[in-house]
Formats: sequence, C-alpha cells, structure tokens
Amino acid sequence: MTPKRTYRIASIPGDGIGREVVPEGLRVLDAAASKFGFKLQVDGFEFACADYYEQHGRMMPADWNQTIQPYDAIFFGAVGWPAKVPDHVSLWGSLVQFRRQFDQYVSLRPVRLMPGVTSPLADPGEIDFVIVRENTEGEYSEVGGRLFENTPREIVCQETVMTRIGVDRIQRFAFELALKRKKHLTSATKSNGIAISMPYWDERFHEMAKSYPEVKIDQFHMDALTAQFVLNPSRFDVVVGSNLFGDILSDLGPACTGTIGIAPSGNINPEKHFPSLFEPVHGSAPDIAGQGIANPVGAIWAAQMMLEHLGEQEAANAVMKAIEHGLSHAKSRTRDLGGKASTEEAGKIIAGAVG
Repeated sequence: MTPKRTYRIASIPGDGIGREVVPEGLRVLDAAASKFGFKLQVDGFEFACADYYEQHGRMMPADWNQTIQPYDAIFFGAVGWPAKVPDHVSLWGSLVQFRRQFDQYVSLRPVRLMPGVTSPLADPGEIDFVIVRENTEGEYSEVGGRLFENTPREIVCQETVMTRIGVDRIQRFAFELALKRKKHLTSATKSNGIAISMPYWDERFHEMAKSYPEVKIDQFHMDALTAQFVLNPSRFDVVVGSNLFGDILSDLGPACTGTIGIAPSGNINPEKHFPSLFEPVHGSAPDIAGQGIANPVGAIWAAQMMLEHLGEQEAANAVMKAIEHGLSHAKSRTRDLGGKASTEEAGKIIAGAVG
C-alpha cells in the first residue's frame, strides 16, 4: 500500500519523565519526516496525567474518545504519580481506556540486545524476539468485586475472561508475525495449574496452528518460560501470551537485554479502525523526573514502531539505524547505560543520525 504521507499524531506526554522523553521522540520524528518527505501534524494534549486528575477528579475529559479518534496514532509518554494519584486509578483511567475503547488488542513488545548495551546474563547469545500480548481481556477484567468488606468474612474476587474472538485474533496476529520473521512461535501457558481458561488458550493455539503449517510451534508453562528467558533467550522468535503473562514477560525480556529503559511498546489496532498508541515501556520514574537524565531511547524506539505502523518503512529503518548509532557511542548514552549524556543531548544525536 502507498503510505498516506500526511499523518495526524496526538501527543500525550503524561507524567514524570514522559514529559522529557516525548519531545525527543518528536524531534526524531521531525527529522525522519524532513528526510523522507512525509508530513506530521502533531497536537499536544495535557490530560492522562496527575495534574489533570488533581484539577478535574478524573484522568481524562468525558469527550476524550471523540477528540482523539480522528488521529492516525497516539504518541504517549508515561502515566503514574503515586504521591498524587493511586496507580490503579491512573492506569485504569487512561491507558486501559485507550486500549479498550480503541480496541488496541495487540500489545507488541520487541526484545533485542542492542549495540553498546551489556546484558546481565553471562552468555546471552543473540537476543532478538517479539512478545505479543493480548491487551483487552484475560486476567485484567473488571468482572468481580468485594463482599463483607472490613469484616472477617471479607471476600475478594476478580475473574479472568477469555473469548474465542479475543484469543483467536491475538494468536492469529502472532502466527502472521512469525511468518514474517523466523517462523517460530512460542505460547505462554499455565494449563497445569489454571485448569479452565489456560487449557482453552492451549486448545485454540493448537487449532490455529493447523492453518500455519510453516510455523514451528512450542509452548511453555509460565514458570518454566521465565527460566528459559534467562537461561536461553536466543531460542525465541515470537512469543504470544495472555494479558497477565504477556505483561510479565514484557518486562523480563528487556531486563535480560540489559535495561528496560530503552524498551518500546505498541498498543495496536491492526485493522486501523482506531488509532494505535505507542509508548516507552518504562514508567514515569518520579525519582528522576525533572533532572534531564532519563533515557529517551524507549520513546524514540516507540516512534520508530509508529512509523512502521503508518507504513513509512524506509523512515522506520533509518530511525532504527540512528538508535543503534546512538547506543554504540559513549557520548550519546545516558547515565543508566554508563554515559553522561542528558536526555536532550541523546535525543539530538539520534535525530542528527537520521538526517
């Protein structure tokens, strides 16, 4: 398909270091647009953050959906400031709303050992795989509640909800992605202990596999899979998991590559009926916010994923090369990677490598 060439981007920096890394991602996007001949219309929004909650008693305005839906993509920073807003309130009032109302049912998390970054593993080999996480149902449901609160009879219940539509479409996406890569797909399960929902996940996985005979499949129980991430991460190509399992693996994977600070994430509606959201995996990091030392690579890599999603593959490839260039040189590494560069300095070097 021919790219549209003009794109509307909703920029939402959110909380903490999100406000510092998003401008660097936009800087790199501007450099890519200038070099490769497409246009970006970027509009900033000051909601989905603790300051907005303090003023309005909610994370986003009532009409946020109608406001953001016309955009081609959302570029997000981070959410969370526990001193002002409880974490479950900030998350469920912002990111979870985007994921569910915009049907961003794929959480795509690349895991790669990058140049200039040292893995904590003794012998990691080549680490380059992708985690595909179901993003709208599963363990993170709103089905449940409390009874007899604050009494000895107190009961707390939260249900896992899996639908055939939800399970099939995330597994199909993972199989299709595996076809484009090394044709190897691993499923995360725990059907030996979670005896209803996880056997169903396994059944649908093996049924789906019949339509993809070219793809080699395997599955691991979640506890064994986490061990394999540490012991033998180079064996993986595409890993698919439920909402909870994918969430856990999405932090463990980047940790095995040396830092979660450079990891990106895409919350994707593959059919493009709604805008997809791209963000760094790292949180708002209140402990370093405002110091100008946050690593911008996670946001820049998320911007690179956004370019791929928009169809600007040549620009996305150039941004990836620029990220690799930046990480390969000590002068452009931030403190978390043993360098001295500020957030802005690192961003400018990577943007310069694009142009």
